Amino acid sequence: MTAPGGWAGSARAGGPRRIEWVVLDVGETLIDETRVWTSWALELGITPLTFGAALGVAIEGGRDHRSVFDLLGAPDWRRHAAAVEARYGGFRPEDLYPDALPAVERLRTAGRKVAILANQPAIRHPQLLALGFRPDVIAMSEEMGVAKPDPAFFTRSLELLGGPDPASVAYVGDRVDNDVVASRAAGFRPVWIRRGPWGRLQEDRAGDAELTLWSLDELVERLPELDG
Repeated sequence: MTAPGGWAGSARAGGPRRIEWVVLDVGETLIDETRVWTSWALELGITPLTFGAALGVAIEGGRDHRSVFDLLGAPDWRRHAAAVEARYGGFRPEDLYPDALPAVERLRTAGRKVAILANQPAIRHPQLLALGFRPDVIAMSEEMGVAKPDPAFFTRSLELLGGPDPASVAYVGDRVDNDVVASRAAGFRPVWIRRGPWGRLQEDRAGDAELTLWSLDELVERLPELDG
C-alpha cells in the first residue's frame, strides 16, 4: 500500500469543508468491467448476454453480485476463479474509461489529493500503476483487510489518507449501496457516477449522493459545488 507521510455529523458541527481528497472506486469508475464479466461467462460456458441478464436480475433484486452464479446454476464458481483470472489477464489499457487518467491528473492539478481505494484483489494495485495512475494513495481491499460496505473500510481509508476530516473527502463510485450510502454513513461526501450495470440499474431513492454524475470529466467540473 502507498500512503502519505460521519459527513453529516462533521457538516453539522462545523459547516461544509473544502474537498481536499477525492477517493475513487475502480470498477465502473476507472475501469470498464465488460471484459472480466465476459471472461466469467466464457469460462462457465454461457454467452456474455446470458451472464449480463443474470447480473441485471441480481442487481435489480438488491442481491449480492455473487448470487449471479446461483442464478446461472454455478454455485461452485470459486473453483473457476484461477482460470477466469488467467483468461482475463488483468487490467489492460483498453479497459480504461477514456476520462479516467486525464481526470486524475486534472484533479491533482487543481490542488486536490487523489486516492484509489476499492474492493479489488491486491494484484490490481500494480496493474493500475502500470496503466499510468499516480495517485497520492492507492490500496485495494485485499491489502486493507476489509471491504465495502463495512464501515471499517472507510475508517481504514481515513487512516491511509493521514486522518483528514471525512467532510473534506469525496468518495466517488458507481454503486449506491457500497459507495454512496456506505461512504455517507462514514461521514464522507458521496459522489455517484452512473455508469456500468450498478450505476444504470440502481436508484438513489434516499438522495444520499451529493453529486450525481455521468463521467469523471463532469466530476472535475462540478466538484467545486461541494466546497465549503
